[in-house]
This record gives sequence, structure tokens and C-alpha cells, in this order.
Amino acid sequence: MTPEVNKAIDEIRAAFPDAEVSVREEPDGGAVVFVEPVDPGEQYVQRSTWIGFRVTFQYPYSAVYPHFVRGDLARVDGQPLGEGTSVTSFESRSAVQLSRKSNRHNAATDTAVIKLHKVLLWLRNR
Repeated sequence: MTPEVNKAIDEIRAAFPDAEVSVREEPDGGAVVFVEPVDPGEQYVQRSTWIGFRVTFQYPYSAVYPHFVRGDLARVDGQPLGEGTSVTSFESRSAVQLSRKSNRHNAATDTAVIKLHKVLLWLRNR
């Protein structure tokens, strides 16, 4: 992994001390990351999920996008998950893709851990 990707993973581990952060290094210097468990919010039937994403070798100059959660995530009220979500797979896991693109990515301030917190906040506020 590049030093920048390694630093991003260290920051994620520090921010989620009660979760397991698993990492698969990619040959180009990036990494596939899973953080588990995280709470998606009380509006979901499942109160625990994993969240996964790629931190590419271009990091921090490329945004961490998209993020993925468990494929069976469902709302308590039976409503669809809504805009910004799609059912797919990620790293051979059934997944829901959370599309929260950073339109004005700033390498200095839009870190992997900040983006992860923003995506989880978005999910919890739906």
C-alpha cells in the first residue's frame, strides 16, 4: 500500500475502535477496506452492517467512492431505500451501493475517514 493509503486506514481504525477493520491490499498500492460492525440507524431492520469501499492508489487525490453495505438492508417501515442506493455486489458480497459522490473533492480535507463518517450520517438520516 502507498503510505497515504496506509495512513487513511490507520485513521479509520482510530475512528472506529470498536469495529474490525479488515484490509486487502491491491497490487497497485490501493486497498479494499471493510469496517464491521457499524450501526446504520434505527430506521433499518438490521441494526448492524459492514461498510466497504476502495481506497485507490491515487488517494488522497481521488475520492473514496462508492461505499457499500449489506445487501439485505431494509427499512423498518417497508419503504424502499430510495435515491442514491442500488442493489449490487462488492467483493463477492451481496451489497447495497451508497452513491455519495464528492463533487468538489479537496485532497487536503476530504479524507477517507471523513467521507466514511459523512456516508454513515447520510444513511442514518434517511
